[in-house]
Amino acid sequence: MVVDRNEEIELARRLLSGDESAFEPFASHFHSKLFQYSFMVCGQREDAEEVTQETLMKLFQTFHQLREPEFVRAWVFRIARNVCLMKRRKSVFAPDEEISLDALRPSWRDDGNGRKLEIADWKALPDQLAASGEMRSILYGAIARLPEIYKTVVLLRDVEDLSTAQTADILGVSEEVVKTRLHRGRLAIRQSLDTALRRHEAAAV
Repeated sequence: MVVDRNEEIELARRLLSGDESAFEPFASHFHSKLFQYSFMVCGQREDAEEVTQETLMKLFQTFHQLREPEFVRAWVFRIARNVCLMKRRKSVFAPDEEISLDALRPSWRDDGNGRKLEIADWKALPDQLAASGEMRSILYGAIARLPEIYKTVVLLRDVEDLSTAQTADILGVSEEVVKTRLHRGRLAIRQSLDTALRRHEAAAV
């Protein structure tokens, strides 16, 4: 079932009014979103499924606390983030350390006229690469490898399309911090896409 943002808000309003028939479409709609978010943050399907189920349970237990249905998505992901953080602290799958953002930074070259950022033109992807879904897989892989402080911002802003203000509220940071982390995260992701495209171009020669 495909649910757009307006329908999402309407489902929230129906649930607040006591309409039980809105339960199934609401849960179905957010289950896939929550699983994707949790899987990217937790890194393991077992943890992601537990986080998804626990988040949905907490949502419906506390749904009466939702004051503004138009911000239901931000409310859902605020709860998901808290559940995910708790799961990561307890999980046997939690990484010993996060990869450094420096490992994902774009590379530089000296062309005789100063240092220049070395980025391939990945906006014009070869049709066969884009059509194969390979770039989508590379993109989500790049997001998953980001340090968590950048990963959560990218997921909330670019994947779930929450505003800068909503993202800042969920993470408990300022909007300037969100903007900075988003910029750095996007640069790292761009470098991953650039590297993948260069490999593809080399293989095609």
